[in-house]
Amino acid sequence: MITIYHNPRCQKSRETLALLKGKSTNIVVKEYLKEPPSKDELRNILSLLDVKPHDLIRKGESEYKTNYKGKYLTDQEWLEVMIRHPKLIERPIVIYQNKAVIGRPPENALEIL
Repeated sequence: MITIYHNPRCQKSRETLALLKGKSTNIVVKEYLKEPPSKDELRNILSLLDVKPHDLIRKGESEYKTNYKGKYLTDQEWLEVMIRHPKLIERPIVIYQNKAVIGRPPENALEIL
C-alpha cells in the first residue's frame, strides 16, 4: 500500500498523486490539511525520511516567515508547530514499505516504488 500526504490545491501534490495512480491502485490519500497527522505519525514520517522536524517545514509560507523564521525551536516544538499549522508541512510525502520521499519533483516517488 502506498500512502500520500496530499494537498489537492498543490500542483506538485496533484502531479505526484497522478503519477502514483499510474503505478498502483492501492493508494491511501491523506489530506493532511483536513486531518493533520498525529505527533506519532509525524515522528514516523521524519524517521522514514531521515530528517529533523525543521527540515520538513515549508519555509516559503507566510505563517513561517511571520512567526518562526529565525527562531530556534527544539525538535519537539517544531512537531507542535506542524500539528498546529499543518500547512507548514512539506508536501507531498509518499510512503511505501517503510520508505518515504517528498514528491518534489513528483518523480521522486518512483524511487521508493
